[in-house]
Amino acid sequence: MARDPEHIQREIEKTRDALADSLDALADRANPKNLIEGGREQIAEKLADPKIKYTLIAVGTVVGLLVIRSIFR
Repeated sequence: MARDPEHIQREIEKTRDALADSLDALADRANPKNLIEGGREQIAEKLADPKIKYTLIAVGTVVGLLVIRSIFR
């Protein structure tokens, strides 16, 4: 059963377009700027968590007080 050459050509073009879209998406994901931005967003989300936020504030306060104490000794 022979297939029509035009049909085969259309399938090849469809496949080529799908592959180009996939490669564009991969290039976009692997872009260092996008990776950095994604990392920043994840860190911002983590720091927005009250448990982490207030723990960091407490640790910063204790460290600050220890530094001030060591300066005045």
